[in-house]
Amino acid sequence: MNITTKYHYIDEQGNAVKTLPAWATDEKLIEFYKTLVLIRQYDKKAIALQRTGQLGTYASCLGQEAISLGIGYAMDKTDVMAAYYRDQGAQFLRGYSLASQLRYWGGDERGSGTQEPCFAEQDLPNCIPIATQITHAAGIASAVKIKNEKRAVVATCGEGATSRGDFYESLNLAGVWQLPLVVVVNNNQWAISTPSTLQTQTQHIAQKSTAAGIQGITIDGNDIIAVYNAVHEALLKARQGKGATLIEAESYRLCDHTTADDATRYRKSDEVNSAWKKDPIKRLQNYLFQRSLWSPEKEQKLIEQHQQFIDSEVAAYLATEPNDASECFDHLYEELPYALHEQRKHFVDKSLNSSHARG
Repeated sequence: MNITTKYHYIDEQGNAVKTLPAWATDEKLIEFYKTLVLIRQYDKKAIALQRTGQLGTYASCLGQEAISLGIGYAMDKTDVMAAYYRDQGAQFLRGYSLASQLRYWGGDERGSGTQEPCFAEQDLPNCIPIATQITHAAGIASAVKIKNEKRAVVATCGEGATSRGDFYESLNLAGVWQLPLVVVVNNNQWAISTPSTLQTQTQHIAQKSTAAGIQGITIDGNDIIAVYNAVHEALLKARQGKGATLIEAESYRLCDHTTADDATRYRKSDEVNSAWKKDPIKRLQNYLFQRSLWSPEKEQKLIEQHQQFIDSEVAAYLATEPNDASECFDHLYEELPYALHEQRKHFVDKSLNSSHARG
């Protein structure tokens, strides 16, 4: 069985349980911590916007921030990402501003792209259908290999996606063709209201790599050091033409599935309270405090700085002029099918007549 189990580098109390990698300098870990706090503050604000009718249904990343940020920090600019809907951190690091992300969750398709030129332009937008992004990632990885490019593709998903055929088919292709693909599964224990124990009898999701003949790794998804290190190594291997990797990052969804969900209907409070003790942000904070690298004064200043930045991003989102409604016809096809031309014309004419009538 080609499975590697990688334990955490720092435990739930913030104690180092093994020698940290050479790259994990004090400065790097402080940077990690600052960005973790930013994404959590943003996530909290996004939920508040949804609750007040200023944002659409939103998928929180509470308790899972270390996974997405670990991925984002590990990727090179030339790599490609096929994200799912809890990758706020990685997308931010790759150039999707918080304002752009809010536009997406606010129902504005322009939020699926970046407002300024950046390396994330080649990344795929958020994928809501379960597991289909992995097939897309495998296709991109195939093109990368055919062109002999020294870069890799990262696809992310939740553990619920590993029950889909798209997941297995993509991993099988990655194994047969030795694709430069890294699939990271956020095993947050719940696929909406279905616990992972009712989805698979494997001890670890990473074991599903065996049938595909690729390496499988299980890591502590609440330890950003472990996430970064595992993804970084897998990407190096992929860029060197040594094949694909399946990484299972074990975490816990401290939030509802989305703002349209009520997790108290199917989860026990004791379970959630226990999961809070593994909070990835508190863990790294404790590590920094123990080494006198952080302080309550620095924490307060950081929160205030982040809040100012988030407020400016929210203001930019709320000030966004709405698109013309006719554009709903313009972005589904490269060339609009003939059958839709008449519908679009009818829609535009009707909209103009309505505007004149109101005028």
